[in-house]
Amino acid sequence: MHHCRDGLTLNPMKYLLAIDQGTSSSRSIVFAPDGHIVAIAQREFEQIYPQPGWVEHNPLEIWQSQLATIHEVLHKANLQVSDVLAVGITNQRETTVVWHRETGQPIYNAIVWQDRRAENVCAQLREQGHTDGVREKTGLLIDAYFSGPKLQWILDHVPHAREWAQAGKLAFGTIDTWLIWQLTHGEVHATDVSNASRTMLLNVHTNEWDDELLALLRIPKSLMPKVQPSSSDFGAIDASFLGARLPIGGVAGDQQSALFGQTCWSAGQAKNTYGTGCFALMHTGHQFLTSQNGLITTSAAQVGKTPEFALEGSVFIGGAVVQWLRDGLHAFQHSSDVEGLAHSAGDAGGVVMVPAFTGLGAPYWDAQARGSIVGITRGTTMAHLAYAALESIAFQSTALLEAMSRDAVQNGGQAVRELRVDGGACANDLLMQMQADLLGISVVRPAVIETTALGAAYLAGLQCGMYADPQDLSAQWRVEKRFEPRISRDQAHHKMDAWNRAVRQTTCL
Repeated sequence: MHHCRDGLTLNPMKYLLAIDQGTSSSRSIVFAPDGHIVAIAQREFEQIYPQPGWVEHNPLEIWQSQLATIHEVLHKANLQVSDVLAVGITNQRETTVVWHRETGQPIYNAIVWQDRRAENVCAQLREQGHTDGVREKTGLLIDAYFSGPKLQWILDHVPHAREWAQAGKLAFGTIDTWLIWQLTHGEVHATDVSNASRTMLLNVHTNEWDDELLALLRIPKSLMPKVQPSSSDFGAIDASFLGARLPIGGVAGDQQSALFGQTCWSAGQAKNTYGTGCFALMHTGHQFLTSQNGLITTSAAQVGKTPEFALEGSVFIGGAVVQWLRDGLHAFQHSSDVEGLAHSAGDAGGVVMVPAFTGLGAPYWDAQARGSIVGITRGTTMAHLAYAALESIAFQSTALLEAMSRDAVQNGGQAVRELRVDGGACANDLLMQMQADLLGISVVRPAVIETTALGAAYLAGLQCGMYADPQDLSAQWRVEKRFEPRISRDQAHHKMDAWNRAVRQTTCL
């Protein structure tokens, strides 16, 4: 028999519900125990841009849209609440909400991860020499991307916020914490280590809020949620919402959840998510590695009490380069047409495209860089540009993953042995073949590419006894297609040299 923590005896033929709260939409997905998708419901919500560089969401709209998709997905799957064993939550990371403990009402809009308004505070902290101290404790660079500086901005700019905070009347949370609070009717104020590690306020070696970091950003500790392992008891969805209580057993930030959903939980295992940008994470086991190559160190999703880590890097412009060809150059009508067009060229005809529309991310970190296309001749066609655009996604991801492998090997660890892929653009076979060719290792696409939601479901399933241990899950991870390198390492190095030359030209403009 399967037992949840609250002692209910359950029939093992149950389902798992994943709540996937993203940057542009709220989704709910029902998974069968073997990991296949039963039903999906999705609702978009408003993006708010009060001024350049600022991005906000209405936390109540996030909550309402998320609750609506839960009802909708159960209806679509034709399931009762009693058919669901547990719920997992995964979420856009770093997005920051502050609310009244008594009423559950936000005191300000959610400040979204992309928002840059806290940059001045971060510049000051860097000038005061705090970079190394923050990095040693948190694994992060001091940046407006993370939640701590956003939280400080809210306390400093919303009338009465500081006095309310000092009096213990306010609660802070990332989106996972905000949803848990609402779903449990204010019974549970908690987060998991993977989300907490993105605040710039957590000591990731002890998984506790750090008093010095809180003091540095002038944040009262009374605001902070409890930090728990990613697979643990986060209370239950209140019966008033669905007619019965439903345990919340798993929580993880989206990228760490995808790493878990790909069953990458030992050192050297890596995944890359191909979305608008690309996010690569490489598990480093229990070893906290400080990158020499411009990556950040982050807490991985944890089943037990012992801290686990990953190296993370992001490519700012991934699939967005294809959208630019579609909308900016009108090269084709649908993003999916890019593969056929690129295929018709067969290669890039000597063209290299560097899509640094908003600067270059890891491992280059050049905010001033702008995009360029080099190697154009009279014979260059739109098909060559399409090929070069796809290749640019693979080039950037290769540079990132090679930096990760260098970091790992320099610290006596493992280089990446195979790359597991997910995200919308991983459906493009040509791009995945380019990626395998450049990296010189297998690129593996799983049968279920909704790995972010799957990771959250798995964490909940482990907590509630649907799965005995993570090894159960490794056994059911299934390959849809494996891409093996088709070119020699010499040819791959030659291509990467051409890419690096183009990057140097871009950054020197």
